[in-house]
Amino acid sequence: MKRLHIHLAVDDLAKNIDFYSALFQCEPTVHEADYVKWLLDDPRVNFAISNRGRQPGLDHLGIQVESGEELEAVEQNLAAAELPVAEQKQANCCYAQSDKYWTVDPQGIAWEAFHSLQTIPLFGDDQVLQLEPSSSCCKPPAADRAE
Repeated sequence: MKRLHIHLAVDDLAKNIDFYSALFQCEPTVHEADYVKWLLDDPRVNFAISNRGRQPGLDHLGIQVESGEELEAVEQNLAAAELPVAEQKQANCCYAQSDKYWTVDPQGIAWEAFHSLQTIPLFGDDQVLQLEPSSSCCKPPAADRAE
């Protein structure tokens, strides 16, 4: 089963942890100094916030899948629709290693489809990767996108 992913950049992690913990009526699943995540079952959402110097607001959206097969099916659907797709295998981001496919919607909002492989003890490579027209913490470089 798939899970919607929402990642927001925030300017005050503590205030946002208090707000979203009250909103979701639960404590975060992952809590690091610069990144916090709630894995909710109702609604089925992977909601993450980070404070890593980005402009506050929507960072990116995504679809988390539970298997490599589900991830490949999402990529095939994107390719069949002739959407730009960038592959990112074993990406280290957000305290997890994941296989990912990125695309961008008509508004310029980045979407990732990903399958998390394992947790890692650091945020990740923290490279400023960009998928035009906006930048985000985890997006692949524009040169890697299929046109």
